[in-house]
Amino acid sequence: MRYNGRMNTLIEEISRIVGDQNVFVDEPMSAHTTFRVGGPAECLVMPRTVEQVCDVVQLVRQSGRELHIMGKGSNLLVSDAGLSGVVVQLSGNFSAFEIVDGTRIVAQAGVSNAKVAAAACRAGLTGFEFAAGIPGTIGGAAIMNAGAYDGELKQVASGVTCLDGDGQLVELTPEQAAWGYRRSAIADRGLIVLQVDLQLAEGDPVAIQARMDELAERRQSKQPLDKPSAGSTFKRPEGHFAGKLIQDAGMQGYQVGGAQVSTKHAGFVVNVGGATAADVLQVIKDVRAEVLAQFGVPLEPEVRLWGFSPKELAW
Repeated sequence: MRYNGRMNTLIEEISRIVGDQNVFVDEPMSAHTTFRVGGPAECLVMPRTVEQVCDVVQLVRQSGRELHIMGKGSNLLVSDAGLSGVVVQLSGNFSAFEIVDGTRIVAQAGVSNAKVAAAACRAGLTGFEFAAGIPGTIGGAAIMNAGAYDGELKQVASGVTCLDGDGQLVELTPEQAAWGYRRSAIADRGLIVLQVDLQLAEGDPVAIQARMDELAERRQSKQPLDKPSAGSTFKRPEGHFAGKLIQDAGMQGYQVGGAQVSTKHAGFVVNVGGATAADVLQVIKDVRAEVLAQFGVPLEPEVRLWGFSPKELAW
């Protein structure tokens, strides 16, 4: 991929902020998403501090180039054509956290839910067990109010620090975050999550670990964790379960190229080998069309779709 002088200058300026070792040019997004598909990003950046995130975001916005913010890529499908502009990845370098005041955890947006849950368990803090098996970062969990097994982030989050469109830090209370089912005011306002505060309770580490083990076993027995995917493909439609609708529509096992509706759990689209993003998107579209035709229920993707044209995304 060739760049004009302005893009080269932008990459050089970003490198001065975060260091050359944290800037990747023409970086394959297949290496950064759990679907293991996706074309190259013009520039992928892995900042280490809040200041670096703010400076890079401001720089990209001022340049007029596209800006993409991601965590571990666990809820993301990137086009085979890749992404123009700059991808800021907050997992990896931006993943520090600490336990303060005995029962509160303060975590940078890029730390994984599993890592926070494990640390909480060791410290004898209960309330975050549900998130131990949720693939992704705590920042992503805050944006979509991630949940599982009767637990949701909103039950334990006491505050979120974000970056707004004007480059200002914004502290949100739970009421201001307005968490609902797989949504939040954070997403509605296009805010970038930098830090999440969790308020947990004292508990027995043995009991906490037992609960996490139980949930892990339930996931293992019901979900296709052995194949690349982005987790649940569709949001739960009101009054229904997406997986049940897909199964009843006869679409379980449906396959296009290397993308398949999981034979283990119809709510998942998996990469059974050699899938392209186009394969995955086609499966999503075909499943949605069939469920709509048979049951009149429009399934809404839970997976974020990046880099596709409006024509590709047309239902």
